[in-house]
Amino acid sequence: MARRRAFVISHSAPGHVLVIGSAGLDIVGRAVESLRPGSSTPAVLRSSLGGVGRNVAENLARLGTEVVFVTAVGDDDEGRRLLDQTAAVGVNTQHCLRVPGEATGAYLAILDERGRLHLALDDMHVVESLTPEFIRECKDLFRGAVAAFLDANLPPRTLAAAVALARRLDVPVAADPTSLGLAPRLTPLLADIWLLTCNEAEVLALCPEFAPGETSAAERAVEFPRRLIGKGVGITIVAMAEAGVGYATAEISGHIPALQVDVIDPTGASDALSAAVIFGLLNEIPLDESVRLGVSASAVTLRTRGSVAPSLSLELLYEQLR
Repeated sequence: MARRRAFVISHSAPGHVLVIGSAGLDIVGRAVESLRPGSSTPAVLRSSLGGVGRNVAENLARLGTEVVFVTAVGDDDEGRRLLDQTAAVGVNTQHCLRVPGEATGAYLAILDERGRLHLALDDMHVVESLTPEFIRECKDLFRGAVAAFLDANLPPRTLAAAVALARRLDVPVAADPTSLGLAPRLTPLLADIWLLTCNEAEVLALCPEFAPGETSAAERAVEFPRRLIGKGVGITIVAMAEAGVGYATAEISGHIPALQVDVIDPTGASDALSAAVIFGLLNEIPLDESVRLGVSASAVTLRTRGSVAPSLSLELLYEQLR
């Protein structure tokens, strides 16, 4: 078992959540009948602001948390609109980079007629402008933070620099592997992560030695989170789609069933889960209740035609749980 850090959350000190990660435009199409490979399929198309880091930042702000967001966008109309609209919901975007000659990031998703992700493409190379040197220039943003959130779109050296700076300044780090292909970027950092939110496929990418075999959802809800706890993560949250969410620390584990909703669009649901759990824990809400809030936030987002539910509030989350 990996050596475990002692993660200390300061509930009394004022401060912000520092979110460093991706931002871009989401273009999502949901088929209205069976997909036709090699041909066009009638669909409902929509576009909205997106990016894992940006979605987490907006969700936190809508829950009443002070948020400072650091990302990179192109010096183009899309980048200006993205930063302006994110700032309008209460996120501090003053430290974001606008990179001349680069295009703002974008994500393209194709959903089947049931709202399940069939295929996705992303172009987030502008985030490579967030170099380790730039992160170290953000030291004062870490110094005033009660927690930091990172997504794995960040280059590996940038992730390592952010985690090292957070460790030096005793700032707990939450992280999201973002995708199956990007998840291994977090492998060398797991023992320094306070909170990790991922799905089952990302657990397997982070634990390649793990061969779970044929197991029930209840068994996976216990075993999958504990695999990452064994690698030194403080708290692991594993989203299991219709099977709900499993969670674990070194001392406890649990499972929260999914709320039954008609899925309109799954984009951003895991980001809402992360944000609500972070909000709960920073406000001294017990872990099991914080995860319930996360499941509720995910359900609200699943039935939203967009990456963040504009109606999100703590009152709505509790109302839905009742």
